[in-house]
Amino acid sequence: MHGLLRSPWNEPRPPGARGPTWWDGVLVVVCALAALTEGALRPDLPWPVPTVAVVAGLAPALLWRRTRPLAAVTAVFGGATLLTLVTGGGAGQMYTTVYFLALPYALVRWGSGREVAAGTAIVLLASSADLFLDAARAADLLGGAAVLFATGALGSALRYRGRARAREIDRARLLEREHIARELHDTVAHHVSAMAIRAQAGQTVARTRPEAAVEALRVIESEASRALDEMRTMVRALRRDGPAERSPSPGIGDLEELACRAGPGPAVAVEVTGSFDGLPPAVTAAVHRLARESVTNARRHARDATLVTVRVDADETSVRLSVSDDGDTGRLRPTAAPGYGIIGMAERAELLGGSCEAAPNPDGGWTVTAVLPRSGAPA
Repeated sequence: MHGLLRSPWNEPRPPGARGPTWWDGVLVVVCALAALTEGALRPDLPWPVPTVAVVAGLAPALLWRRTRPLAAVTAVFGGATLLTLVTGGGAGQMYTTVYFLALPYALVRWGSGREVAAGTAIVLLASSADLFLDAARAADLLGGAAVLFATGALGSALRYRGRARAREIDRARLLEREHIARELHDTVAHHVSAMAIRAQAGQTVARTRPEAAVEALRVIESEASRALDEMRTMVRALRRDGPAERSPSPGIGDLEELACRAGPGPAVAVEVTGSFDGLPPAVTAAVHRLARESVTNARRHARDATLVTVRVDADETSVRLSVSDDGDTGRLRPTAAPGYGIIGMAERAELLGGSCEAAPNPDGGWTVTAVLPRSGAPA
């Protein structure tokens, strides 16, 4: 039982809490104006001046409900309790105080375990003081407690939903990094094998053909430099333990395999322009994998699409990939969270110093755009 209670007590704040925004400022102004308007339109409101002043004056606490939820709860419910004590329970209830519900929600959604416990105690004490001074309103307070509980339950549900999604995102990134590391293992092994063969050849001809030995050293230096770059990328990928794959990494030339005109789903057209000589295997493998993943997503999810176009272009500094479909974006939810496939694609591009984004087209359909540096490493 002690361990069961200790776990929520030691729970840290969830990540992602953002500071005050312009929308929070608008919300504060609306709540303050609503309190002033209600006070002016309700002649039957007891203690109108202090009640309106407190309710309107506590509205700015909404600005810090995400970054400082315990302080916001303390200010709002402490101020309301102080008003109740000063007026002896005679202050009237205002409809504008409905914004108080945002504070318990924010406390459970963004607070740490200790903050949630302390804030809950403050809310209970505030309710007890109100009940002690006005026992006739016990039924109302019971209903208010049920509303507060429902608000806190909603915050708790969204909190753990966000945590579950964060775990899924981390898992998708780790799987993508593992796949990258396994691909790079083959590339590094190839460079090391080439260095070993050149070194053996250099030792054999060193006495009779010194110039051949010098050429072998040059090749070894070049292969070592490339292997070092690949190993740095592999370290960034944070590969987990497991047997390495022995299949060769796909390249730019394998993109033609994605083109198809028959079968279920939209047709796929591939256009490749530019020079791809000297590209690191990690970059060519990434372009192929990003293109394949994008085509698979388009053929599986694009509504009413008839054509998927894959364009790959290389210049002196970067390789650009664009995968577009002509589907109907109107049927897609614009607020839907990005899938884990897109997260993995973006992770792969970032590890190679590039970027990958997916967005709807103005005239319909979606486009996945990836830009990778030719060096295959962050600047």
